[in-house]
Amino acid sequence: MYNFKETMNKKERLAGGHRMCAGCGGTVAVRNVLRGLKDEDRAVIGSATSCLEVSTFMYPYTAWEDSFIHNAFENAGATMGGVEAAYNVLKKKGKINDTYKFIAFGGDGGTYDIGFQSLSGAMERNHDMVYVCYDNGAYMNTGIQRSSATPQFADTTTTPLGSNSNGKVQSRKDLTQIMAAHHIPYVAQTTFIKNFSDLHQKSEKAIYTKGAAFLNVMAPCPRGWRYPTEDLLKICELAVETCYWPIFEVINGKWILNYKPKNKLPIEEFLKPQGRFKHLFKKGNEGLIAEFQKEVDERWEQLLKLCGEE
Repeated sequence: MYNFKETMNKKERLAGGHRMCAGCGGTVAVRNVLRGLKDEDRAVIGSATSCLEVSTFMYPYTAWEDSFIHNAFENAGATMGGVEAAYNVLKKKGKINDTYKFIAFGGDGGTYDIGFQSLSGAMERNHDMVYVCYDNGAYMNTGIQRSSATPQFADTTTTPLGSNSNGKVQSRKDLTQIMAAHHIPYVAQTTFIKNFSDLHQKSEKAIYTKGAAFLNVMAPCPRGWRYPTEDLLKICELAVETCYWPIFEVINGKWILNYKPKNKLPIEEFLKPQGRFKHLFKKGNEGLIAEFQKEVDERWEQLLKLCGEE
């Protein structure tokens, strides 16, 4: 039975004093995912090159209370899969008695794009590990360039607004569905809502499900999305209530919708607070918002069917 107070009283596994930006969704995701660990269990954490890596581990200083591995941008999945395999051998030989869990973190650039092949391989091999994508929708660490997680029409440094450009042309990749298509034991999508209970419970499920697990956590970036830092939770709530970022899980192939808005909000409510979409509200761009809404509605209807919620 989930107990919020007990979960929040668990020891912190990411220390303060790191260099992440104020209001960063990435560290909020990490701290709360790690609350899924039992205090007595140890963990090995891996991280692809990212805002998270460069800001929490600058040798010889680290903000991580558990063992930490920084690998290259493209191979977090392979690194953590290899460590998990080595652990199994050492435990079988009686050289390790402690219980370890294996968790990799990556931003959307190192997950959706550069590290996708490595991630897919680790999931297909069904390593007993969790891969967590903290999705902030662009390559934030290197200057807010578009990634395949960037939504359509977003203004980024590589899809800038101009007389002949309305931002990113392409739609956002649905990586959570792609991971579900690997037929691994556990896949979930979540963000920071309802006192974090959804994130806490899914993190514990992912960590203690035998085999490969994938969590996709929307983790807004105030610099890249251009909203006031104190509005982090408001942005997450609007993403869920507009169905831009549905909350669901896939357990051994069974799709489960965890939250269905009573009154689905129009996508404008999510877009309006973000500076990266301000051009959509200029006169003459109403059709762009309608196109965005159409895509959100189609994906939402598809998810309802998968979850048997028609």
